[in-house]
Amino acid sequence: MTSLLGTSFIGSTRSSGTNSCGQGINPATGETLAPEYFSATPEEVEQAVRLAADAFPAYSAIPGKQRGAFLRAIAERIEAAGDEIATRGPKETGLPEARLRGETGRTCGQLRMFASLVEEGSWVDARIERAQPDRQPLPKPDIRSMSVPLGPVAVFCASNFPLAFSVAGGDTASALAAGCPVVAIAHHSHPGLAEIVAAAVIMAADETGMPDGVFSLLYGGGRAVGQSVVKHPAIQAVGFTGSRAGGTALMATAAARPQPIPVYAEMSSINPVVILPGAFAKGEETLAEAFFGSLTMGVGQFCTNPGLVFLTEGSGDAFLAKLKSLVEAGAPGTMLNAGICKAYQESSSSIAAVSGVETLARSSADCGHGQGAPAVFSVSAKDFLANEELQGEMFGPATLVVRGSIDDITAAVSALEGQLTATLHATEDELAANEALVSALRNRCGRLLFGGFPTGVEVCSSMVHGGPYPSTSDGRSTSVGTMAIHRFTRPAAWQGFPDAALPAELRNGNPLGIKRHEA
Repeated sequence: MTSLLGTSFIGSTRSSGTNSCGQGINPATGETLAPEYFSATPEEVEQAVRLAADAFPAYSAIPGKQRGAFLRAIAERIEAAGDEIATRGPKETGLPEARLRGETGRTCGQLRMFASLVEEGSWVDARIERAQPDRQPLPKPDIRSMSVPLGPVAVFCASNFPLAFSVAGGDTASALAAGCPVVAIAHHSHPGLAEIVAAAVIMAADETGMPDGVFSLLYGGGRAVGQSVVKHPAIQAVGFTGSRAGGTALMATAAARPQPIPVYAEMSSINPVVILPGAFAKGEETLAEAFFGSLTMGVGQFCTNPGLVFLTEGSGDAFLAKLKSLVEAGAPGTMLNAGICKAYQESSSSIAAVSGVETLARSSADCGHGQGAPAVFSVSAKDFLANEELQGEMFGPATLVVRGSIDDITAAVSALEGQLTATLHATEDELAANEALVSALRNRCGRLLFGGFPTGVEVCSSMVHGGPYPSTSDGRSTSVGTMAIHRFTRPAAWQGFPDAALPAELRNGNPLGIKRHEA
């Protein structure tokens, strides 16, 4: 059982803690939760980052099989704390126990996925071009390259995924897999969960003989601690999941450093869904029920929540009627924290007040403390195109229905900001007849779905959970799946080196037995 102390983890030691940065708050009741948490001091921030920098040479040189053992040990320790997570989590987040246990499984699953990746070893993309000393007119040198870790990484924990995108979530797992020590910054919404998971990481590091400083967790009020970590010259990359304001602030800080560094920020998305008339042949009410389930899953607090629906004029009347009845009967749910709840109320009210927007339906139930209720609004495609503010994310169980011609919808999709996902419901004939629409959707998102709905992100090697700005800061990256490891690496080449001095991945005998590009 983890004894919650309310202090940061500075490598394998705990901070002293003098300046309070608050307590966990039960979003369903407003009740404060013990213990009190204390902000890391500037000296402790410096110590944590310096420990990470000192650990980097040794940790980055550890073979993949040992890094894999470390990741597996973290998963085992988190699983051992499963009951603690399931007890503390609902109190801090308002999420049900089943969701916390499911997210625990996902977190451990992705840790083991990265363990398997680095144990096998081919992810480094080893490339070997052997020397041709007799080549004319000039000899060809021996050149070999592979991906190498960047250095210490700052990871910001997310509010909406207190496990899978937090202390030991995908950013931390992929950075550690790449060979990069991590300095994590806890989210104020779930400090107790952060402490439980951080203790698991530290225990795993000790059990597997990892260097001190391979992982630290810092608490801090406001943005002072996080910004100071990003400014530190030893930090070489940043992983972030959260608001556009938070992500762009970190991007500005990282870009203003004497040595700019990459920030991989997943920020905002309204995830357009286009439903063409042929899709309704399978049953409009059934489709409305599936859509409503996606819209209200997790009280709409997923980054892949379908916040925008396009319908062609004259189609989908039964779909909308069913959706209206579902929304009106929909139950409110407790949101993750008071700030998110307030932002949802303000953003949905702002959308409703835009000229041309009609409130199609709202839940008839009264909201309790910290709760958000379903809502659906509608607008013409022409009004949508005329009001850029209608692209705003509501981040809750609300959506905007846009109706127009195929040409109007294609124009509206083309005008959208970058999105994590886009979804198309249509027949195969409609796909073939609307290549411009399909192309517009593909150009605006990282993951294009045919049928189904965007909530539910499969953790696998082919997943892309990213997209053009502002859904992410770098549309070439993904924060889910094995490709996420490449965010925290860079390519490096060795020219003319003797075989014994090369990394094992590049030696002639291929001692690791990995797949390589050889010429």
